[in-house]
Amino acid sequence: MSSDKKTVFVTGGAGYVGSHCCKVFSRSGWNVVVYDNLSRGWRDLVKWGTLIEGDILDREMLFSSLEEVKPDAVAHFAALAYVGESIDRPDIYYRNNVEGSINLLDAMKAAEVDEVVFSSTCATYGNPEYLPLDEKHPQNPINPYGKSKLMIEHALKDYSEAFGVRSVSLRYFNAAGADPDGETGERHEPETHLIPLALRGAGDPNYTLKILGDDYETRDGSAIRDYIHVMDLAEAHLLALDYLKHGGGTTQINLGTGLGTSVIEIRDSVQRITGKLINTKFAPRRPGDPANLVAAPNTAQKLLGWEPKYSNLDRLIGDAWRWYQADTELCKQTGEH
Repeated sequence: MSSDKKTVFVTGGAGYVGSHCCKVFSRSGWNVVVYDNLSRGWRDLVKWGTLIEGDILDREMLFSSLEEVKPDAVAHFAALAYVGESIDRPDIYYRNNVEGSINLLDAMKAAEVDEVVFSSTCATYGNPEYLPLDEKHPQNPINPYGKSKLMIEHALKDYSEAFGVRSVSLRYFNAAGADPDGETGERHEPETHLIPLALRGAGDPNYTLKILGDDYETRDGSAIRDYIHVMDLAEAHLLALDYLKHGGGTTQINLGTGLGTSVIEIRDSVQRITGKLINTKFAPRRPGDPANLVAAPNTAQKLLGWEPKYSNLDRLIGDAWRWYQADTELCKQTGEH
């Protein structure tokens, strides 16, 4: 490794968004070190860089790992991220997401690492007061997951002012799709995201897709979300690292397309792309789910020079379908991932 090659320390790099970012970082010349406890990540998705099997709640290991790696920057994805689970188990969400992130910031401070890109979420906004959502929209999260991420954003601002740790918090809307090359993709246990569940419906005639709510005040009664291809997210993280590398200050940025797609439109698109009919059942709304969440992506465009390239709906679902078929076949062959 050449001495001028920069290193990024990626917590949660074995997960969905993290693994795609590792590929983009590596392809762009960064040396990648993944730090993941594999509780919700996958060893076989660590294909770019080395893996340190560790937990962000293990302060001693985290401190020693950062001291040994001496990275130029950190990309922080390690988090629990199920809204429903966060309501049932707020204890593990505040412990892992908040306490773990404070451990990371303290370890960075000790190792004199002062640049971090943070995986945040539009869940920090709560129910929208206006649309599209821009970064000035009030942040009133309505579940422990969103609250835990907002707490970290506050901590990042305070660590920036007190200790000079500069950060970019990227507030994702709905991450979707898969690596077009088929080297990594979406794999959760359990799976709660709409597109993989719709793809399961296309691949398994015995599976029924539940659409939660058909009585929203939207064009077809189902909830509308802003779906962004995971490779577009990954490109935004690379641009955020570059922004920090060139002295950019602490900031928060929405990542979305500015376009809303309904649940029913997603289902219909999956049926069109796959050529399969999906058994569908309508169920009651999930408590607290807003009717419409769409991003104003202007800040990402202005500050990072970021433009989504992959987020056309048919492209996004096509990439996800190819990954779903290959990963399902892999699981059948091996009996595990």
